[in-house]
Amino acid sequence: MDEGAVVKLGMLTACLPGDSLTDIAHYAATAGYHALEVAAWPSTGSRDFEAAHLDLRDFSRDAAHEVAGTVASLGLEISALAFYENNLHPDPRRRDEIRSHLRTVIDAAELLGVPYVGTFIGRDWTRTVSENLSEGERILPELVSYAADRGVRLIIENCVMEGWHPDGYPGNLAYSPELWEWMFDLGFYLNWDPSHLTWIGIDPVRTIAPYIDRIVHAQAKDIQILDRAVDHYGFFGKIRGRQDPWDTGWWRYRVPGRGQVDWTAVVDELYSCGYAGVLSVEHEDPVWGGSPDKVCEGLDIACHTLAPLIYPSGARGHSAEATRHDNREV
Repeated sequence: MDEGAVVKLGMLTACLPGDSLTDIAHYAATAGYHALEVAAWPSTGSRDFEAAHLDLRDFSRDAAHEVAGTVASLGLEISALAFYENNLHPDPRRRDEIRSHLRTVIDAAELLGVPYVGTFIGRDWTRTVSENLSEGERILPELVSYAADRGVRLIIENCVMEGWHPDGYPGNLAYSPELWEWMFDLGFYLNWDPSHLTWIGIDPVRTIAPYIDRIVHAQAKDIQILDRAVDHYGFFGKIRGRQDPWDTGWWRYRVPGRGQVDWTAVVDELYSCGYAGVLSVEHEDPVWGGSPDKVCEGLDIACHTLAPLIYPSGARGHSAEATRHDNREV
C-alpha cells in the first residue's frame, strides 16, 4: 500500500436537482462527506438525473470565487464537474449543443481550479461500433486538447447507457476495459464505477490494478441483481412491455450497502494500488428516492457504509439525521 494514499468520500449532486448547491454543501458537510462532484448540465435538462447546480451563463471569475469560497468554508472540495452526455450523438445539431456545453463546463472547471470534468463517450446508435470508434478517433481528441489547454482532464464514466440505444444495447462505448484502452489512447481518463461492471459480468475489483494510473476519480454506486429475473429476460433485459428504456427487468441500482458490490474489497484494492482521489457516491437508488428527504436518507446509508472503510478511526459528522432540516430547504 502507498502510505501517502488518501481517499476522500464525496457525492454527486445530481440526485438533488431541486436543491441549491449551497444547501447540498451544508447537507454534505454535516453528513460526513468531504467532496462534491457538481452537476453542471444546462438549466433545461431533459432527464431525471440532470441537474444544474452551477449557473454557467456568463460564469465569471468572481462567480467561481464565490462558489469555491462557499464550498471551502464548509470543509469541502469540488472533485469534478459532471456533464454526462452523448458526445457521439447521431443528430449533428444535438451533438454540437453537447460539445458546446461541454466546453463551457471545462471553462468553468478552469475558473474553479477543478481538475476533472466528467462526461460520456456516447454512441451514434444508427451506426456500427467500429464506425463509432473511427468517428470518435476523428472528433474526440479536440475535446481532450481543449480541456488540457485549460489544465483540466476529461474523465469518462464506464456506464453502459443502454437506455440510449433503441434496443437496449450499449449506448456509451466505454463500458469495458477493452474500450477503456481505446479511449485512453485518445487522452481520456476514467471515472471508475463498479456497479456497471457487475451487471455485465466483469469483476470490478480485478479492473483496478491494471488501470490505476488512469483511474483518477471513482464513483460509488451499488447494484442489486434480482433473483431469477435474468433467467426469464436474458442478459439484454426485457423486450415486450419495456416502456422505460432503462428498465432491464433483472437488476437495479442501489446505494452502497444495499446491493452486491463488495465495498470492503473495492476500497482495500484502491488503497493497495495507491489511489489518492475521491470516491463519489452516485445515488440512483429507486428505494431511497422520490423526495429530497428520502434521497438524503439514502446518502446517509451510503456514508455509513463507506466512511468506516475510508476512515478507520471513524468518519466525522454522522449527525445528518439530526441536522439535515437545519441546513437544507426541503
